Amino acid sequence: MTDFYLVLGVLAAAAAGLWAWRRWHPVSFWYGVGFPVRAVLVYLTWHHVASGCKLTRNRRRFRLTLDAVPVVGPAARNAATVVEQKRRVRRVDVERAPRLGILRPTRLGWRMRLRLHDGQVPADYEKAAEGIAHAWRVHSVRVVDVRPGYVTLWATMRDPLTEVTLTPVPAELLKVRPGKLENGADWVMDFRTVPHWLNAGATQSGKSNLANAIIRDLAPQPVALVGFDLKGGVEFTPYAPRLSALATNRKESVDLLSDLVGELENRMATCRAHGARNVWTLPEGLRPVPVVVLVDEVAELFLMADKSEKEEVSRTATALLRVAQLGRAFAVYLIVCGQRIGSDLGPGVTALRAQLSGRVCHRVNDPETANMTLGDLDPAALDAARAIPAETPGVCVVAGQDGAWHRARSVYVPEHAAEQAAREYAHLTPDWTALVGSVPVIRPAA
Repeated sequence: MTDFYLVLGVLAAAAAGLWAWRRWHPVSFWYGVGFPVRAVLVYLTWHHVASGCKLTRNRRRFRLTLDAVPVVGPAARNAATVVEQKRRVRRVDVERAPRLGILRPTRLGWRMRLRLHDGQVPADYEKAAEGIAHAWRVHSVRVVDVRPGYVTLWATMRDPLTEVTLTPVPAELLKVRPGKLENGADWVMDFRTVPHWLNAGATQSGKSNLANAIIRDLAPQPVALVGFDLKGGVEFTPYAPRLSALATNRKESVDLLSDLVGELENRMATCRAHGARNVWTLPEGLRPVPVVVLVDEVAELFLMADKSEKEEVSRTATALLRVAQLGRAFAVYLIVCGQRIGSDLGPGVTALRAQLSGRVCHRVNDPETANMTLGDLDPAALDAARAIPAETPGVCVVAGQDGAWHRARSVYVPEHAAEQAAREYAHLTPDWTALVGSVPVIRPAA
């Protein structure tokens, strides 16, 4: 009995120690205990999981089999019983699961590479991802990398978007970190890599919070911020100390877009005079200030109350499209936001959408907006966007610089935090008149 109580005490102490380890140091517990146990279970059950998800294939293999087996049971009364059991080597059909690579741990799960069977495509694994997630008892399984003959699956143990926090890091020019991706990595918007972004979302979906996060991160950087707010300026007026220019109605928008197009032409002439393909290859002393343009409720720029506004809307659409087409090379970047983005707004919206390579889709009220935002990228991304629940503001589907789509969530940035950043860094605001009134350099300096 003494030995029994001793063993019981040791087991209880070990269980308490494991619980404390998991409670106070979950990351090290995962790498030291959790992942090795999961890896063993995955390898042991992979064949059954692949078979249940219809990912296996039959292969002809040599096996040692019996020529005949004895008939037992009631059938033996009416049939001749064969008792000869001669073994022979012959080719039989054997069910084979895809070859599983080495499991590599991540902070939230693991990733592994699979070799495709002949005739399989990555879409087969995307369809089976939900079944694999349930079989492994994980939050989600995603196909994150596709190479000829191989796919990489990323398993996530829990939803990292339930609570989003960011660790402060030094700011880089034209880079913002508005939140987290579903794989636990920081969500980075690099305007030099992906210059223009489309941000769609219904009311209370997190669209405005994302704009707050972008303004807060761009405020301390040496850039010019320009706003288009056709809701009377109620959205962007609190950030006016950091805005170089703000348009609050259609006429002001036309004038401001004309200034932007003129500034693009000036920068184009400067680059041509110095033999530069873009402003980033100019000498540092001649490099102009980057301009980030934020458009709130883009539908207001394209809606017409009557035919008298047709010409004004046409000029607006043309100028905005020119800014999108020429802006990347000359450091003018767009962030276009809207609740409703559809082809019914006119061909200008469709042409503009094609220039906005960065896509962010929050919860939307109509499938047409989700289709305009993500429909030309990946049907799976469209399904994920439609499944965003209303009680998770800030959750969105992002398609950006890595060529793939991710679920993401922006960190909560209250309006007063963004307003405080705008006031704190108001001294960095370039004067708009001086910026667009500069004369282009025709001849390179000696």
